[in-house]
Amino acid sequence: MCDRLRKCPGHKRGPLTGPNPTDRGKLGSKIHLITDRNGLPLSLGISGANLHDSQGLQPLVSGIPPIRSRRGPRRRRPGKLHGDKGYDYDHLRRWLRARGIRHRIARKGIESSQRLGRHRWVVERSVSWLAGCRQLHRRYERKAEHFLAFVGIAALLINYRRLVR
Repeated sequence: MCDRLRKCPGHKRGPLTGPNPTDRGKLGSKIHLITDRNGLPLSLGISGANLHDSQGLQPLVSGIPPIRSRRGPRRRRPGKLHGDKGYDYDHLRRWLRARGIRHRIARKGIESSQRLGRHRWVVERSVSWLAGCRQLHRRYERKAEHFLAFVGIAALLINYRRLVR
């Protein structure tokens, strides 16, 4: 039974939380991120800590906003997508190919993850910039919409700082 503020007993962290497999099963959230080659966040998402990364790729790619160009129509999709071994699934490769997006995804058991290191560090740097925001270090909000709004504000600040320099 929930009280008048819709806070139910036993729901400490709210929706879009799950047991973290690396932190003794504590409830937590995961931030999903797509950046451009300079590390500017383009698309953001959140999920429970126990959700596999591959399940968050399609909404993130679909959520990339149109990019204005000087000539021609606005670009509605990226030209190329780099991903690590967590995204090595045939259905994701087919989906990206159907959208006309070239992909470079490391294969499990075949390729070394070292080859993507020069592309991956850009995303890791952006994630560390997001983690530098104290509000995002630990999830304090019960509502997922509020947490996603704070992630969006942090990404906006990152974009502002990078573009003003």
